[in-house]
Amino acid sequence: MTKTSSKPAESRLESDRRPDGTFAPGNRANPKGRIPGSRNKATLAAQAMLDGEVENLTRKAVELALGGDVTALRLCLERILPARKEAALAPIDLPKVEGAADLPQLTAAILDSVAAGRITPGEGQALAALTSAHAKTLEIAELEQRITALEEKQGKGGSPI
Repeated sequence: MTKTSSKPAESRLESDRRPDGTFAPGNRANPKGRIPGSRNKATLAAQAMLDGEVENLTRKAVELALGGDVTALRLCLERILPARKEAALAPIDLPKVEGAADLPQLTAAILDSVAAGRITPGEGQALAALTSAHAKTLEIAELEQRITALEEKQGKGGSPI
């Protein structure tokens, strides 16, 4: 048995909405909204129609592509060869980094490679991020050495854990 409201449907809709037509806060009609992952009716209908035809449609797309249809060819190639996410960098000469003093030369070499077109700006940015991470690593190692030297100088050999 379903519970019926004493209000007509039209007046219930009007009472749940603001004057501008949007739902009022606390609206009971659908407080959580659409269920995550649910699909609309048009998508479900399209999927039902295509379920048994996937093989035939794929064959037709391949035939059209082989027949010279550029759009079908692009569609097929995009499925066969998806866009590459990453690729190895072209070989470039970068100076060896043995300490923090070498980092400015490395950054300059990266900038020169981008400016000369040997690597893309995105690749240069990735190399600069690696350079920054390496600089932080060098800084931490230097700080650790300095703290150890200070502790030894003060006669504290470090605390046993």
